[in-house]
Amino acid sequence: MAEVKKSAPGGGTGGGWTRFVTARPRLTLLVALVLTALAVLAGGGVADRMGSGGWEDPAAESTYATEALAREFPGSQPNLLLLVDTDAAGKAGAAAVDDPAVVAEARKLAERLDAEPGVDGVGSYWSTGSPALRSEDGRQAVIAARIAGEEKDAAAILDRIAPEYRGTHGPVEVTLGGGLAVRHEMQVIIQEDLLRAELIALPLTLVLLVMVFGSAVAALLPLGVGIVAILGTNAVLRGITEFTDVSVFAQNLTTALGLGLAIDYALFVVRRYREELAAGADTYTAVRTTLRTAGRTVLFSALTVAVSLSAMLVFPQYFLRSFAYAGIAVVVLAALAALTLLPAALVLLGDRVNALDLRRLLRRGRPPREDTDGSGWARVADLVMRRAPVFAVATAAGLVLLGLPFLGVKFGTADDRQLPVTATSRVVQDQLRDGFPGNPGGGLTVLAEGEATPAQYEAFRARISTIEGVGRADGPVTAGGGAGQAYFTVVPEGETVGPGAQRVVSELRAAPAPFETSVTGQAAVLVDSKDALAERLPWAAAIVVLATLLLVFLLTGSVIVPLQAVLLNALSLTAMFGAVVWVFQEGHLAGLLGFTSTGDIETTLPVLMFCVAFGLSMDYGVFLLSRVKEEYDATGDHEHSVRFGLRRTGGLITAAAVILAVVMVAIGTSRVTNTKMLGLGVALAVLMDAMVVRSLLVPSVMKLTGRFTWWAPKPLRRFHDRFGVSESDAPAPAAPPAGTEADRKEYSSAL
Repeated sequence: MAEVKKSAPGGGTGGGWTRFVTARPRLTLLVALVLTALAVLAGGGVADRMGSGGWEDPAAESTYATEALAREFPGSQPNLLLLVDTDAAGKAGAAAVDDPAVVAEARKLAERLDAEPGVDGVGSYWSTGSPALRSEDGRQAVIAARIAGEEKDAAAILDRIAPEYRGTHGPVEVTLGGGLAVRHEMQVIIQEDLLRAELIALPLTLVLLVMVFGSAVAALLPLGVGIVAILGTNAVLRGITEFTDVSVFAQNLTTALGLGLAIDYALFVVRRYREELAAGADTYTAVRTTLRTAGRTVLFSALTVAVSLSAMLVFPQYFLRSFAYAGIAVVVLAALAALTLLPAALVLLGDRVNALDLRRLLRRGRPPREDTDGSGWARVADLVMRRAPVFAVATAAGLVLLGLPFLGVKFGTADDRQLPVTATSRVVQDQLRDGFPGNPGGGLTVLAEGEATPAQYEAFRARISTIEGVGRADGPVTAGGGAGQAYFTVVPEGETVGPGAQRVVSELRAAPAPFETSVTGQAAVLVDSKDALAERLPWAAAIVVLATLLLVFLLTGSVIVPLQAVLLNALSLTAMFGAVVWVFQEGHLAGLLGFTSTGDIETTLPVLMFCVAFGLSMDYGVFLLSRVKEEYDATGDHEHSVRFGLRRTGGLITAAAVILAVVMVAIGTSRVTNTKMLGLGVALAVLMDAMVVRSLLVPSVMKLTGRFTWWAPKPLRRFHDRFGVSESDAPAPAAPPAGTEADRKEYSSAL
């Protein structure tokens, strides 16, 4: 091992932390290895404890009605369907569902299912004669049942009984569908897709890191930080599942952010460390300077990303809350690993961090090029700032145009069409939609609670059947024993969750009745979900915006820069939202990307994508602004500082964005549409932010705002002097040294 030069590891800002993480680097890494091994054990099987739902508001009327109906009328809320097919193999002369042999076999299956522990509410076409349970061609019919209990417990029962019912039974072929089967198959597919995404992303990421650093040793460091963050987050999520529901979708965010942010932070730290070594610093001085400068930025960046993700905690749907749990955990662990394990590793490596430097091997015999590193980005900055009005207007206008399709967004609910067309439960639901009368699963159910006479029930049924948009109203079905509970089934005209069905929900809830009523069904769940999101969205937006304004002010000491950051970050997301509607709602590229367009977007997805993409945009924004501010504090030259910041971080931000986009695209190869939308949408947002907003829009806007970019009123300036942070320990100059005397007087008066 090369001898490590030990200039005093302490001293100066960051000295205490430097001493803490580098005093015993081998012990630090050993402890990290032990903790990671424990995390592997603790997080094992976490996906099996997660749910695949969570889009509903638990306090909504529709949720209450669903739970009450499942408790009092299990047959009204089936979550398991056995599709009995008499012609599954296309055999000539196959019997219809009313053939005596088919009837006998179907009744035998229903009796067996009814005797299964945990299964109740079993009904079928052969027991009820309901035409809704028989296909129009008479070749298929349905046995419906409900598996009670929490989602994980119900899934375990399904796993146990499915092999006994799936397949050939005498003259019929049985396949399993229903909401529980759809969610369970979705969970299995997500786990399989996540493993495939990791197998794609990890080797590609390593190749890209080697290309960025030129050194195989340096490239392995960020990858190691990412793996530690992912494994640690899985352990955290495993613990959270003991107290609340967590969506299996959150594991995709764990992998994406675990790799992406860990690589971002490690890139920033390692790049700064190598710069300090190249400038002649010894190992400890380089580590100390790196932690004092890049380390502060990493900590600050992690805080901004965590705040953006924490906004999802205000929403009641556990689907969104799960992403907050996973995101906050992985951000904190990635930053902690980058600021603890990475410095310890750098102390042990010393200048051998450049070992296996492929670039030096390729440049052997040629003059060194380190002094020209980033010159291309400096030229970009010069060009952009010379034509600042043109670049600012053209870039902003282009981003707005790309976002215009989002004005036509339509919101819907997630259903079986999220799955690939070959998924068994999806096939069953497709056959129900195409071959059965009415709209199976698309009706509304009105729960009636309170004593009522048959005449009152009939009067209510007649009243709701006249509501515009109602195709048919059936019922009531009453509870035995005079419990004062009943339900009505309402079939809306048109699309299951379309505007007409949503209007019917509102009319049903407003309809007068001599008893308490509550409405559930897919359209009712959508209405309640939209209301819950609309109610909490201002709070989430306020958390993101106000926290961003405060944190960027603490970083820069300016009131202009935080406003720019919020506006430009929001603008960087327009392309993502426009593409989501154009591709996933309207169905363009559906064949190429392999998904089924439902004509709408699941309600929670835009909120999730905004929080994730906004946080990542702030991540890159902090990297750029911190370096600009550091140079401005040292020189007071605004334009030079912008040029210097882009020169030093442009390549880094672009490399980090490309690597994160590769990870997100790997996630986007999922066969589940929501996961595909999240991965590809965020990948687009990250690339647009790094390559367009940070490269063109930010420099042009900062050029236009000039010296006033750094303005703040005196009370806020004093506040920043006391509580603010910076990559530089030098105070910001009161006025830039360049310019005329009149310019300096104008600037001083503005301050």
